Amino acid sequence: MKFRTLGRDLLAGQTGKNNSITDVQGVKVGHAQVWTDHPFVQRTGATVILSHEGNVFEEGVFAHTEVMNGFGILTGRDSVNELGLLASPIVLTNTRSIGTGYESVMRYFLDYAQIDYDLPLPVVGECDDSYLNDSRGPPVPLETFQAAFKSASDGPVDEGAVGGGTGMELFDFKGGIGTSSRIVEIHGTEYSVGVLVNANYGSRHQLSVLGRRIFETSAGEAKDGSCIGVLATDAPISSEMLGRLSKRMGFGLARTGSVANNSSGDIFISFSTGRKITMEPYSIDSGRLKEQEIKRTSTNFLSNGAINPLFEAAVSATEEAALNALFQAKTTKGYGGHVLEGFSDTGYADKLELF
Repeated sequence: MKFRTLGRDLLAGQTGKNNSITDVQGVKVGHAQVWTDHPFVQRTGATVILSHEGNVFEEGVFAHTEVMNGFGILTGRDSVNELGLLASPIVLTNTRSIGTGYESVMRYFLDYAQIDYDLPLPVVGECDDSYLNDSRGPPVPLETFQAAFKSASDGPVDEGAVGGGTGMELFDFKGGIGTSSRIVEIHGTEYSVGVLVNANYGSRHQLSVLGRRIFETSAGEAKDGSCIGVLATDAPISSEMLGRLSKRMGFGLARTGSVANNSSGDIFISFSTGRKITMEPYSIDSGRLKEQEIKRTSTNFLSNGAINPLFEAAVSATEEAALNALFQAKTTKGYGGHVLEGFSDTGYADKLELF
């Protein structure tokens, strides 16, 4: 059950058709799961986000990342922030599988991009799912990542215990993937903002829905968790502005009760499809690698004074994406007999209609 099925216009802003990150034209999302009981209990998987319909290695998009709390990993952050460009898919998985996720991007590159382009610096984000997933077991197989790539679509996005969110925990309930979108108007032009989160954070007593604390105490084993947030927009904005948008995702999580606990990895990346940047191929001359060049096309960015609607959209869409992860995730039993109840399965979601 999506949060909006409560039947009230509880959150500000107009959503796109799918109420997901895929409402930004060209953005695609794919999931694949690993769900086994022998020889290891595995509840895990992979989620893949493609920034546009073209070749994401040959056409980069403006991007920037920010960290609210750094106890986590998002590979490729340094290069994204240094160049202000994203020229890689974004992959979300568990902590154990960062290496395989990295290799999956390299394999995708070799299959999809021309070989005379420089190797990509993959962007792979992790959250720890070891409460439900036996982290002593093998990482997510390469074939699962490849299945996620193959399933990538610009349609509605599955949420909850799917893909990279299969084993995640949220406020002591089942968590995982959540997404939402907003449509804003700036100077008479409509733009889309979409957010996808892998939500794996918070203790039950911290949970807040629409500004209301729901529980006084936590349940089960307390964990700090993490959240990787991905924001896409078609608004023509610079990498510096995208950094400012990335920061606003932290405000969205805070509305749900997140305080970025000590060992929580809360890391955000934002990109704009408003302009695509041609990545020039390199060549080998006399055994030496020529310096890779980046051709920046001329563009007219929105001014700083015009982007407040994007800030509001980023905060609101992030809040709703996290709530969708909470409401959509189903009760899951995993490693060690551990059970995480789905928030909607418990009946708590129905009681919220009394607000």
